[in-house]
Amino acid sequence: MAAADVVVPTSASSALFLLDEPEHEIQAYALETLNAMADSFWPEISPYVAKIQALSEDKSFSSSALAAIVAAKVLFHLGELDEALEYALSAGNLFDVTANNQFALTLRAKCIDEYIRVQIKRFEVSASTGASSSRDADALAIPAGLEQVVDRVLDDCVVRGEVREAIGIAIEARRLDRVEYSLSHGCTSSSERIGALKYCFDCVQGIIAHRAYRHDVLKLIAALHRKEPEPDEVAIARCYAFIENASGVAECLFRLLEACGESKKSRSELFAYQIACDVYDNDAPHFAQKVAALLPAISREDDVSVDSFSEPDMRLVKLRAILSGIVYSAYALEFLYSENHSDMFIMQSMKSTLDNRSSLNHSALIFANSIAHAGTTVDTFLRENLDWLARASSWSKFSATACLGVIHSRHATSAMKILSPYLSSTPGVSSSAYAEGGAFYALGLISATSGSADQAGEHGRALLYGSGNSYTKDPFSATKYLLVGLREASSNEIIQHGGCLGLGLAAMGTWDGSSEENEIYEELKGVLFSDSAVSGEAAGVGMGLVALGSGSEKALDEMIAYARDTEHEKIKRGLAMGIAMVCYGRENEADAVIEKLASESEAILRYSAMFCTALAYAATADNKAVRLLLHSAVSDVDNDVRRAAVIALGFVLMRHPRQVPRTIALLAESCHAHVRYGATLALGIACAGTGLPAAIEILEKLASDTSDFVRQGALIGLALVLMQHSEARSSKSAEARKLFQKMYSDRHEEAMTKFGAVLANGFIDAGGRNATVSLLSRSGHRRASAIVGMAMFVQFWFWFPFVHFIALALKPAAIIGLDSELKMPMTEVKVNCRPSLYAYPRNGPLHKSKKEDRAASVVLSITAKAKAREARKAQGAKSTGASDAAMDTTSDGGLKNGAGHDAKAGSAGDIEGKVAAMGVSESKPPKEDTSYTVSLPARMLPDQEKYVVWPANGRFQPVQSGLNGGFVMLLDSTPEEEAIEHVKTKTWTYEQATESVPAQPATTEDSLAASSAPQPDSAREPEPPAAVFYPEDANTSGNSGT
Repeated sequence: MAAADVVVPTSASSALFLLDEPEHEIQAYALETLNAMADSFWPEISPYVAKIQALSEDKSFSSSALAAIVAAKVLFHLGELDEALEYALSAGNLFDVTANNQFALTLRAKCIDEYIRVQIKRFEVSASTGASSSRDADALAIPAGLEQVVDRVLDDCVVRGEVREAIGIAIEARRLDRVEYSLSHGCTSSSERIGALKYCFDCVQGIIAHRAYRHDVLKLIAALHRKEPEPDEVAIARCYAFIENASGVAECLFRLLEACGESKKSRSELFAYQIACDVYDNDAPHFAQKVAALLPAISREDDVSVDSFSEPDMRLVKLRAILSGIVYSAYALEFLYSENHSDMFIMQSMKSTLDNRSSLNHSALIFANSIAHAGTTVDTFLRENLDWLARASSWSKFSATACLGVIHSRHATSAMKILSPYLSSTPGVSSSAYAEGGAFYALGLISATSGSADQAGEHGRALLYGSGNSYTKDPFSATKYLLVGLREASSNEIIQHGGCLGLGLAAMGTWDGSSEENEIYEELKGVLFSDSAVSGEAAGVGMGLVALGSGSEKALDEMIAYARDTEHEKIKRGLAMGIAMVCYGRENEADAVIEKLASESEAILRYSAMFCTALAYAATADNKAVRLLLHSAVSDVDNDVRRAAVIALGFVLMRHPRQVPRTIALLAESCHAHVRYGATLALGIACAGTGLPAAIEILEKLASDTSDFVRQGALIGLALVLMQHSEARSSKSAEARKLFQKMYSDRHEEAMTKFGAVLANGFIDAGGRNATVSLLSRSGHRRASAIVGMAMFVQFWFWFPFVHFIALALKPAAIIGLDSELKMPMTEVKVNCRPSLYAYPRNGPLHKSKKEDRAASVVLSITAKAKAREARKAQGAKSTGASDAAMDTTSDGGLKNGAGHDAKAGSAGDIEGKVAAMGVSESKPPKEDTSYTVSLPARMLPDQEKYVVWPANGRFQPVQSGLNGGFVMLLDSTPEEEAIEHVKTKTWTYEQATESVPAQPATTEDSLAASSAPQPDSAREPEPPAAVFYPEDANTSGNSGT
């Protein structure tokens, strides 16, 4: 039988007429009909929407839910989304959230957004006020049906296997119960749950702005990991590290050590060491030391050799050595020294090009050299240019001495050997206040990057440096030395300036604000209260460093009160940054301080509010913080505040570098030069090492700005963005280098722009071309000292010596493999990419393309006639034989052609002709390999890690899969084989480290004699440079002028 023809309705009028009938059954039938055709005939139904709404609100009408869904559909098509959502929610189960149509998809998304908005507001209000009043309770009420709809959406996601979508919604909506439900009901295997938990951890960093709630989610993730059959202790420890739960991390380490027992080379042992490496890499102030202090005590603390320790005790010694930072510092120093690829040609070229009579140029080159060789201990440029270095005077001398702290970062074992020539042997008497103050500053920089030898203990130091080493027996304490030095320099504000900076760096983050007083903080406060502009500025910074991230109300009240009272602008600026450092990482807890400072009439205090926001909300991308900074950037009346507000955006958004160019783009086009300058540094900070084309495009445009200081900032920002980028990886890298060279060599360029170009050359080759600015750890944790170092670096606008703080932000880009003995076994990894992609840039003069060859010069007629005569003479000389026409070498080493002209003086065409005559033709470069192998330790950039492959049949494999960079603990797959061959270190040997020298100053003659001694063999690092004798040293003592 033939199927009946389908009747397609052409109008909704018949159903609309039925709505006027008094019987509810007829009205219900009409609504069913309208519900089916509402998406097509909504224009015809819309005049009756008021009638339908009335039916939905009629409590006596049994089909009110049906009327509500019809009204919702019509209102949706009319564009009234808020009303449509209200009626859809009142429709109950008739609102099918699983339907795949425009109406359901749009209202479902709006429903989720509204629910998340309400939940966030409830969470914030309840956290701040407790929501105790009835008015608060009414304001926090969730609209009827909203939560049920969201629950149905989440259930549908779980049923369809969209677990990550459900987790993302639940986390944003502050529904931890639904997070746990989605994981338990949506994941069918342990591997799926582990993957989902890892996704939860990534969400925590990317979408949660509230600090307390972030901690709650991390606690839940750790608890869910613990419920797994084989808990991932590394992931659990990472969660505890983010919430700064030292006891939780220590428990993870203890469980792994217990699992080892008396066995040797256990997998659990290596996992414990990997956790310890990650904890220290997070760079939280003294958090690693808190973890170490919670570990079990060693059973034998007496003077016995580590070789006689039991396996459990030896593991504790190794863990403490890692957590103290001496292992990290020693191997980072070794890598930067042995793999140094800095280009001395660039430094010598800048020195010969710049006007050395300018103190600004002199300081710029000192800064650039220290950044280019940061952490390498390579001071060849200083050795070879002692006469040039001695021209430094006053504060330039201070900076020149302090640069040793950047070059010798992490070199704590030889800190006093390097700096003793500049330190006074008689308390209170100094031959050069500027040199001694700079040495104090340098000592703080070295100490801040070297870990804590005291925390490692004698056995930990012996494990690394050898038991016969004097540093092992009695390690030098920079904090104690600087504290004594600061007290003895009470009459000299210059030495106090360096002492305060050095002491603050050496004791960074040691006071959490819980105790009433801290000796170092109180000493710095005493210097501040002396009301000396020079020493007071450094004291304010030092106080902030000591109380870094503590949020101490006592410290904040004292610093803000003194900043309001003092008349010295330098002290106000020092305190402005000190206050910001106390607020580091406090997020919403710092809101009260930020609001108070932002409303001050004093511009410097508003400036402090901008950096308080930058450090308190660093890497959070918090909307409230971004709004405050954008508002200040365009509305504040002070240039410094507007500039600081834009720079602060780089700190807040640095976790999402791809969003920054879009956010900064309009500010970079501002008519206000200080705003444009801020945009350059914000891009450099947030996009450091990324090579983002969008950021480069903005910076290249600003590099030709009309304002000299904007050009300066653009060059520095460009160098930061292109750090570690080869020409093959980014063609803009070579162009940027040529731009820097053009800027600093142009005699007509402004001094400030030249300063930026010279610094840019240092940044783009930082750490011997092996380091990069890294403000986040590998696990996504904010690196406190790095962020502080970058925040202080940008203060060079007011005070050039602050440039040296950048040493805190530089981190080796390396892969360093360690075995269970904490030594580097000889092993290789394969990198599946072209070698040129991540190769070091060429040393020497910059390569010029054919397009850049010099255009032919205009030839005058008289010159043409002279050349014609010479050509006729040369033609006559051919009778002497064809051999005379061949190329010869002149006495000065240049090439001479048959006509008697030096080839090097000829045109490019002449040279190409000679090359062709010799039978050499330009050929295409050989085909490049698609993979290569590197021996560890090796340079390994973050973007390069995805190409790393560990040999399947290799003896050593990473204990944590997927870890291809940083410090990697290696598992020996064949421990029964022959003894392991380890990499020979050059900065120290495993058996016996370089002896440290007592802190006694040497005379200038002794230092000069040492510099002329034979160079050490390849197994030792070079000696420190000879001490510089500054011409005015003989006339400078006591309190030097500023």
